[in-house]
Amino acid sequence: MFDEKFREIMAKNEALEGFRVLDITRIIYGPWAANLMAVMGAEVVHVEIPKMGDILIRAVTPGGVFPRNLSPGMMCCNSNKYYVAIDMHTPEGIELIKQIAAKSDVVMENFKPGTFDKWGIGYRQLREINPGIVYVSMQGFGNWGPISDRPSYDAYAQGITGLAEISGFPDALALKSQAWIGDYLSGTIAAFLTLSALHHREKTGEGQFIDLSQAEVLMRAMDWTWLFMGKTGKTRKRSGNWDMAVVPSLIAKTKDGYVAMGAFPESEFSGLCTAMENEELKKYTDIDLRIKNAEFIYKEIDKWAAGKTNSEILDLSRKHGFAASPVMNTKSIHENPHFNQRKTVWKFEDPVYGDLAYPNPWHLGETPGRIRWGMRPVGFDNEHVVRRILGLGEAEVEQLYNKGVLGKWDENFPATSPPKDWDGKKGILY
Repeated sequence: MFDEKFREIMAKNEALEGFRVLDITRIIYGPWAANLMAVMGAEVVHVEIPKMGDILIRAVTPGGVFPRNLSPGMMCCNSNKYYVAIDMHTPEGIELIKQIAAKSDVVMENFKPGTFDKWGIGYRQLREINPGIVYVSMQGFGNWGPISDRPSYDAYAQGITGLAEISGFPDALALKSQAWIGDYLSGTIAAFLTLSALHHREKTGEGQFIDLSQAEVLMRAMDWTWLFMGKTGKTRKRSGNWDMAVVPSLIAKTKDGYVAMGAFPESEFSGLCTAMENEELKKYTDIDLRIKNAEFIYKEIDKWAAGKTNSEILDLSRKHGFAASPVMNTKSIHENPHFNQRKTVWKFEDPVYGDLAYPNPWHLGETPGRIRWGMRPVGFDNEHVVRRILGLGEAEVEQLYNKGVLGKWDENFPATSPPKDWDGKKGILY
């Protein structure tokens, strides 16, 4: 597991080392934005409520099973963070948030618009104590506008933006992606905008407010859909596994599975036709002709692929120069030599939960991203945050615990707690 490549990555500098992010986000969209900052080296302080933590995501797991008290939903977007549990419904809790914000570069939140202003920790209040703060407010529909007060979840965002309408097969139901693409894409854009604002601050000394709408991000990601509608007045139609703008680019059923194929450049399309032993198709080598005759071309490819095995098509793709890959599952990717050698499949020893594996695509030459630990139990890093970052004394911290302002996990709810065989020491940083 800890081979030379792993040790080489861990020894290198981290791009965002020295930046601190106060992460008061929930579910996936917000936590993923902060997670991206954390894997690149920022010190991210993740705030939850005592005992139950972020119940909306800690409770998310397929089949209701929590292996070693892990929540797959929580684990997927909360690595490398420092977990503190603060009751923000108390004046003392709000004061702690202000103290952390005063020592931070970034605040991220995705509560209902206006909530943090009401609590006294909105952008206008926090910039009074930290003028350089970059404040990222991640909402479903932004902080203002007729529907800005609506909650948003990934499926809702896919529906209201029209993404689900163009996904799936003709004459079938509109299709929701099983991956939470609305959350992950929007969180990624949030991290990008945060870095842009930090760069602006580096030049001017000024912080700023970032108003991000999940729906608007998804709308922007729908490639040519909007230009097509604007110029033709027509809405985009569902086309299943056929790309009607890049022809051919598809997923086809074979004798023993599925393959993804692409052959857009003329040389690749010609190679595919040769592999198919279909000379008639070669008259559509011109890209414009392919787009106009897409349905015919796709039917020919589907018919050909159905008579081949995956390995036969892969061999032909290498021989004739078009792109093809089996449709893989997570198990095949986890075991794939290419992704393992590149450490894209990042296998590591979590100090609390033991052996874990994550996707890790952050391949910067001098400052690569890395995962040091996954999720943490609720309040696991309380002492690191209030003693080391804020400098509070032992008596002050004890008083906060006694008042319930600070708290830890609830052993009656597995996904908030360490595994039963945790030794009480591993992973503790203070």
